[in-house]
Amino acid sequence: MKNKLINSLIIASTILMASGCAAPVTVAGNYTYKTECLGNDQDGTQIVKAWGSGKRRAEAVDQAMKNAVNDVLFKGITEGINGCEMKPIVSEVNARQKFASYFNSFFTDKGAYLNFVEPRYRNIQDGDLKSTRSGLTAGIILRIYHAELKQKMAEDGIIRYY
Repeated sequence: MKNKLINSLIIASTILMASGCAAPVTVAGNYTYKTECLGNDQDGTQIVKAWGSGKRRAEAVDQAMKNAVNDVLFKGITEGINGCEMKPIVSEVNARQKFASYFNSFFTDKGAYLNFVEPRYRNIQDGDLKSTRSGLTAGIILRIYHAELKQKMAEDGIIRYY
């Protein structure tokens, strides 16, 4: 009887812990779009496809650029072809919260993140612009200045640069 109670408590706590984990950001209905690697250039830049949503196309593109830089900084790029740096630039646990004021300022509209990302092409392909109930979801191909972004994080004391 005691073993059944202990096993039930272990299972219940495991389920509660698993359900408490943050769910991935979803856009365009219930489908989750992840930033994916399309390749890299010899100058330390990475070519990625990122997704963002907004009420208008410009907002969706801006959100996609923020999502791409955020993923490079904190998650790494694990989707797509091998070629992009898979490890995140900022590997410290809870760095986003620890340096919240820095990153809140960094990711504001017209913030410093724009120095490290640019659209690779001006036009969005038809299949990469999807309507949602709340607006649009856009997939855009971007160039991420990975080496410069890493250098900036080191200069600003967010990471140690070796």
